[in-house]
Order: sequence, then C-alpha cells, then structure tokens
Amino acid sequence: MGLGNFSLKSYNTFGIDAYADNFIEITTEDQLIEYLKTNKDFFVLGGGSNIVLTQNIEKDVLYINNKGVSVIEEDDISLLIKVSAGEVWNDLVMWVVDKNYGGIENLSLIPGKVGASPIQNIGAYGVEVKDTIDRVEAVNITTGCIEIFTNKQCEFEYRTSVFKTKYKNKYIITNVFFRLKKESYKLSTSYGDIEKELNYNNIINPTVKNISDAIVKIRKSKLPDPEVLGNSGSFFKNPIVKNEFCLSLSQKFSEMPYYKVDDNNMKIPAGWLIEKAGFKGEVFGNVGSHSKQALVIVNYGGATGYEIVKHADRVINKVKEMFSIDIEMEVNII
Repeated sequence: MGLGNFSLKSYNTFGIDAYADNFIEITTEDQLIEYLKTNKDFFVLGGGSNIVLTQNIEKDVLYINNKGVSVIEEDDISLLIKVSAGEVWNDLVMWVVDKNYGGIENLSLIPGKVGASPIQNIGAYGVEVKDTIDRVEAVNITTGCIEIFTNKQCEFEYRTSVFKTKYKNKYIITNVFFRLKKESYKLSTSYGDIEKELNYNNIINPTVKNISDAIVKIRKSKLPDPEVLGNSGSFFKNPIVKNEFCLSLSQKFSEMPYYKVDDNNMKIPAGWLIEKAGFKGEVFGNVGSHSKQALVIVNYGGATGYEIVKHADRVINKVKEMFSIDIEMEVNII
C-alpha cells in the first residue's frame, strides 16, 4: 500500500505539479524484492533532478530512499565504499571531501541521488563518475534477483550507460560501490573556471576540499537553486563533433570554446551555443533559459512539463539552424 493521488511537486526539481496514482517509499532491498514478486508495472523515482513530468503518473511510483554509506575495504592508498542508491549525491560528496578522499570532488553540488549517478554517468568540470565506480548492485525487475555489474559491464559513455540503453527499465539500482583515493591522486583543475577561482584565493597547492569549494562557488554563481527556481541543472548534453567540423566552425566563430575528447573529436559547450543563439535570459511565459547559464531551463512558476519541453524544442531548432549541430536533451521526458 502507498499514498494515493500523491503530488510529486516536491519530488522533482522542476517543481512540476504532477500526481502519482500511488506513491510507495522503498527503504530496503528486501522491501523492493517483495514488491516485485507481484508488481511489474511502475515508475521508479529517485531525486527527481533529471526528469520533466509532462503528465500524471497513472501507476505506482516507487520512491527509492534506502540509506547507508559504509567502507568495504581500505589500505594506505585507496578505499572502497558502498553507498545506498537513496543517498543524496551531494551529501556523499561532502562526506568524501570532509575525509580528504579524492575522486568525486569535481562533482560537487550536482543534484539528485546516488542511484542515478551510474545511469547518467554524471559528470562536471572534466570528471565523470565512471572513473570512480567499481561496481553497481541492482535488482532485476523480472527475476527479483540482485545482480552485480562491474565498471566494464556498465558500458559507460558520455552521459549514458547500459542502464539507460539496452537495460533501461530492466533493473533498479540499489547500491553503488566507489573506489576513492586516499593519497597520490591527481586533481583536475584545468576545466572551466577552477584555476581562476583557485588563483583568486591564492591557492597554489589545492586539496580536494579546495577544489570542491571552488566548484560549489562557481556553480552557485551560475546555476539557480531548485528551491527558488525550478530546474534540472544542465538540460542539454554538450555536443561532440568531428575535428574538421569544429575547425570550420571556429573559423566562423573565433570566440567559440571547445575541448578535445580524443584524436578525432571535440566537445563544444552547449551553453555557449544556446547563448549565441540568443536564448540566455529569455523568458517565454512561465519558462525560459537562465540569465547566468543558458544551458539551464527554468520554471519561473506554474510551468507545465509541456511548456518546458516546448521551450527545449525551440532551443534545439535554433541551434540546429545557426550551427548545423544537433544538441540532445540530458533529461528524461516522462
């Protein structure tokens, strides 16, 4: 049994007032496995930070809210931790940073829960979570059995994984295992404004906390607080294009930033493309592109999921028209 006709407004960071026919909070693996014995048609909800609800959910909504962080093994150089899927991602980052462990400090202040981190292969400021994930524990929806996926089996790529592709809606992640460094770790400071922020504070030999603090400050200066303005953080993926295309585009737009992905491909910031297309700070009814970061779509109050998707399509079409680049939504449309 759960809660009927339940408002999901406070369970999605866009603040969309959609309703669930039946809301069930899942706090243990055993509870989840027992539920799956008799139920197969449901919607899984985590932190609600990567979804746009365009309709009411006319089925059970399983809210994954199991908790726990524990050290599995440890030596002088590294440690392996097991983290429940229902833990808030940034709470985990702050716990890790406070202990001076290296690996996820660049992922500070990303909204959502731990269970979503491998699905999306979340990333920011030159770091992706795949670099620290040792393995993922998930329940097979069909069999109700717990299965283990190694890092390789997760098939991580840019903002995606096997849980978002061939195994989408086939597993529910319950625990994620992270391998973190205790010493001899390499800090990533070259992406974005990290070095600028460190230099401003006269930090020459930064710690993981220095990196985390810098990123938190940068993100707060550019990104709106979902508690104040509904949003899902970065709404679009940064497009990856061939070197030749990037070169030709940079000749036309000399100020265009880009970053090397590999020997054949470059990544262009979607935020720059969207800003150049004229959307930064523009408001269309109840929605718009944020005034400080064009990559973020904002609910200015009372917006429906339909309005948000319509604005996203508007942005996609204009960027395509101006740059011949297809930008993809990072969020899931429900």
